[in-house]
Amino acid sequence: MKNTDNLTDNKAHTRIENDLLGEQAVPATALYGIQTQRAAQNFDITGVSISHFPDLIKALAMVKAAAAKANYQHGLLSEEKLSAITNACSDLISGEHHEQFIVDLIQGGAGTSTNMNANEVIANIGLRKMGFEYGQYSHLHPNNDVNRSQSTNDVYPSVARLAMVFAAKPLQEAIIKLQNSLAIKGKEFSSILKMGRTQLQDAVPMTLGQEFNAFASDLGSETARIEDACLQLCELNLGGTAIGTGINAPKGYARLAISELADISGLPVTLSEDLIAASADMGAFITFSSVLKRLAIKLSKLSNDLRLLSSGPRTGLSEINLPAMQPGSSIMPGKVNPVIPEAMTQAAFQVMGTDMTITMAAEAGQLQLNAMEPLIVYNLLSNARLLEKSIRMLDERCIQGITANKARCAQHVENSIGIVTALVPHIGYENASRIAGDALLSGSGVAELVKQEKLLSDEELAAILSPDTMVSSI
Repeated sequence: MKNTDNLTDNKAHTRIENDLLGEQAVPATALYGIQTQRAAQNFDITGVSISHFPDLIKALAMVKAAAAKANYQHGLLSEEKLSAITNACSDLISGEHHEQFIVDLIQGGAGTSTNMNANEVIANIGLRKMGFEYGQYSHLHPNNDVNRSQSTNDVYPSVARLAMVFAAKPLQEAIIKLQNSLAIKGKEFSSILKMGRTQLQDAVPMTLGQEFNAFASDLGSETARIEDACLQLCELNLGGTAIGTGINAPKGYARLAISELADISGLPVTLSEDLIAASADMGAFITFSSVLKRLAIKLSKLSNDLRLLSSGPRTGLSEINLPAMQPGSSIMPGKVNPVIPEAMTQAAFQVMGTDMTITMAAEAGQLQLNAMEPLIVYNLLSNARLLEKSIRMLDERCIQGITANKARCAQHVENSIGIVTALVPHIGYENASRIAGDALLSGSGVAELVKQEKLLSDEELAAILSPDTMVSSI
């Protein structure tokens, strides 16, 4: 079959493709084309290519398939071309050919290189399905056919939003599993009395179970907040083309494309009310980032609490034991460090820091477009994956293996001045304050001093300081 669009150099195993800047040799077997290759040469920045995020490729394929179906219904694509494009997209959705998405996630051009990588790959897969060679674009063109009625400026943000919704699902599942593991520990530790602490000082007694139940409850609303953010992400500007006016797209195309995309993706996608505003608006991305940051802060606090509660083992709180995962020192024999909570905290810090990067990139939009959107996409997809993987690590390699030091918890309660708070309603604040001061100076126990001064009978004291009384729920 004769190739009328390019010349193939059989010796070098390349094909020659053309764009407005001239010619380049592209690997003969590559599904991508000249514009993708130029982008790969220009943007060797992070080493993280589109292929690093399968959800992004899946979203690209879904948007391209939806656009093709809408174009076909408007008479802008033949049935043969529609079949070639949608079948190529199906291959990508199923996980094939992802290695052909070689462009760095951080790129100039507001995502044009990502869009063209998809256009060229889909065109070349489609060409082969039609019986043509790669690069014979007169039969199926990356721009004229695959990108018909589209612009990077409506495709890229729509794809990014879908990819983030897809990435949110495993994250939500990981949160739910972690919450369940914490709740199981709460039940397991429900009878273990310990001291609660405020400002790192003894406060009042509680059970270790209550502490772990509180950890679980603190994560309880996070999946719902992620779900709310995902609903915002489902408002798309697809069909707005270059700046939201819909230039080069037929009337009615946008709503038709959105309807097709809803069917393909299974997501409740809708068309933004004002496509010009939506083309430049980064609000949903900011919300999603804020939700991830909120989750990261909670996970960091949890991890730090676990480190404190397990500190020691001889000279710290040592109320719980974290599972030993690896030797902790190259110089101190027998040392085991809380490496899993430490790693979780570092992941959380990364999310918190990149939230500021996302904020700055969102603010940097100008007029009808935000050219910094690739940086937002890179960080949000990275953060969602980072949190999901680190949460699973924390759950499976730490939380599920935690054990309690019941005797140590009891010892802390018995030696604490904090139990004097429970006596205030019975002996008065002044007496309680004096008893606390005497206990601190003498090293005696609070209960012992109360008995010596006969402020309460043994029976009264026992009833007041019973675990059921001190840790009863409201």
